[in-house]
Amino acid sequence: MSPQARPTADELVTSYSAHIKGKVVLTTGISQNSLGAYFVEAIAKASPALIILAGRSAPKSQETADKVRSANPAVQTRFLQVDLGSFKSVRAAAGVLNGWDDVPVVDVVVNNAFVWSNGYQLTVDGVETQLATNHLGHFLLTNLIMDKILASSAPRVVNVSSEGHRVSPVRFGDYNFDGGKTYTDLRAYAQSKTANMLFSVSLAEKLGPGKAKKGPGLLSFSLHPGEILTNAAPHMDFKTIGEEMREAYQRYGDRDGFVEPSSYEFQTVAQGTATHVVAAFSPDIADHNGSYLINARVSDPLTDPVRPWGYSPFEAEKLWRLSEELVGHQFSY
Repeated sequence: MSPQARPTADELVTSYSAHIKGKVVLTTGISQNSLGAYFVEAIAKASPALIILAGRSAPKSQETADKVRSANPAVQTRFLQVDLGSFKSVRAAAGVLNGWDDVPVVDVVVNNAFVWSNGYQLTVDGVETQLATNHLGHFLLTNLIMDKILASSAPRVVNVSSEGHRVSPVRFGDYNFDGGKTYTDLRAYAQSKTANMLFSVSLAEKLGPGKAKKGPGLLSFSLHPGEILTNAAPHMDFKTIGEEMREAYQRYGDRDGFVEPSSYEFQTVAQGTATHVVAAFSPDIADHNGSYLINARVSDPLTDPVRPWGYSPFEAEKLWRLSEELVGHQFSY
């Protein structure tokens, strides 16, 4: 499918308006010029009841809230302050949200935020920054508010991953890159994006329809939004990334799958967030719970660029246990 042929978020919001109307939607990573901001501005046109904007900066959140209001003055927004790179901050944010008695239900969670680290860094909790922020922060926040999610009549959790997952599985024996000795920015990013996929696999396995202790059961999907120039692009060295991707693809026997970053056909943000809209609201993908979406559709592991480590139930369970250990909290499901 050429970039020109791909649907946009706005087109799909029109198609799924009945499934968006009246919903409470929480999205992370909502600063302007981001996928998360465009996503919430697009769905506002279909009148969700409340959009919870989760991020570090109240002023940046307000910019997006103003855009939502411009799109549809009837839509309510609320800011949830959270630093996904700090487990203490995540716990505090979950406590705040769980204390909102006027918000008894969160219908849809879109874990969209991510960081790209230039150089090896650890968080205050001693975990490599990209794994901590892109996966563990979302893992902890989502699970700590799970009672409100499962109170929905149609609960969903969407984890925004990337085709970059193809560069690395989760490095269970060396997730912190041997104190930086084995670290590269791309490997760390790829590990975190694989983790996003496996988190959706685990949620589907543990809490999907017929498995949750109460309610209709949770649908969870991960997705690749496409090659899009967002806020992170100016910080990325595409030459180095291309060289490392080529080496990784050759190592894993995928020589034909490599495309030079310089030849990418970049999509618009409106096209990239179309897959967000499908994952969050499409009524047609329930039979594919836990799946990874690309180009606004469910991927096919046999024909699409998906590594087996991104959809392995064994690796998903292994990551779940590691994640519980790292965040210091076990979840009883």
